[in-house]
Amino acid sequence: MTVAPDGSGDYRSIQEAVDHAPSGTAEQRTVIHIRDGVYKEKLHIEKPFLYLVGESAEGTIITYDDYARKTFPDGSPYHTFNSYTALFGADDLTVENMTVRNDAGRGELVGQALAAYVDGDRIRFRNCRLIGHQDTLFTGPLPDKPLKRGSFGGPRDGLRKAVGRQWYDGCYIEGDVDFIFGSATAVFTDCEIFSRNRLTADNLPNVERHPEINGWITAASTPESSPYGYVFIRCRLTGDAPAGSVYLGRPWRNHAKVAWIDCWMGAHIRAEGWDNWNKPESEATVTYVEYGCRGPGADRQHRVSWSGTLPDEQADQYTLGRIFEQGAPWSPFSDS
Repeated sequence: MTVAPDGSGDYRSIQEAVDHAPSGTAEQRTVIHIRDGVYKEKLHIEKPFLYLVGESAEGTIITYDDYARKTFPDGSPYHTFNSYTALFGADDLTVENMTVRNDAGRGELVGQALAAYVDGDRIRFRNCRLIGHQDTLFTGPLPDKPLKRGSFGGPRDGLRKAVGRQWYDGCYIEGDVDFIFGSATAVFTDCEIFSRNRLTADNLPNVERHPEINGWITAASTPESSPYGYVFIRCRLTGDAPAGSVYLGRPWRNHAKVAWIDCWMGAHIRAEGWDNWNKPESEATVTYVEYGCRGPGADRQHRVSWSGTLPDEQADQYTLGRIFEQGAPWSPFSDS
């Protein structure tokens, strides 16, 4: 199946192609080729074994501009989990060579605005660009319950929660506040993680902010029972944020697990590395570790005492095969 905005393919919109696509199987996935163009659509996928492949990561662009402070006709707010540009809500999906972007704007103005809501098992993103401001990438499932409201809202609220495995390979992920967050077991290999500068001169007056803190890269909500949470391997942490203004992460839930392995960290990373999000009790339960990292932001001399360095024998356990061995068999290395 081919999608092209000029009408030269089978469909003009990606959603139309998804709606007409048969669910694939483990032996034969349904392939949707997407030609370069800007597709302004709110994409919703809940069919397994689909393979979405764009013509190019820079030229095949899915974009929308929903946001948390937007309201439905009845006046109720969208909140975070209705704000996505694209929902990938099925098992065994592969997404390659495309950009998924939320164009709503800065979180100070619009609140959370997801580019990608990814909730399933055995999902792989390869050579993709995920771009937003606050809460760019949500790696489902949702935590057990909200901290402040009676429900999370959004299309996946109330569904059975299963912690899926996700692999982001050679991707570019851009945002500022908590822009990689959620409960999945997710591995990021050879990715560029770009921290946007939200402390700019054009910031509106009277916007509440901490002038010394530009953002947090991760906000994991790893279940206590999961042996791994977020694992970043050979990634580059870049950005235009001021020096010493970005944390590696803070715990959305108290058993957050994040590992940075053989990564390069720019000068925008804060010396202490990690933030407890005003939850001092989480310092005894999180697993925040680094190993073999380099660059001006990788100096561990002033890291918080409740983060750690992996010894060699433990670092050897952080391989894709071992991380993904939980659950049904998955051989993502053979995906093509």
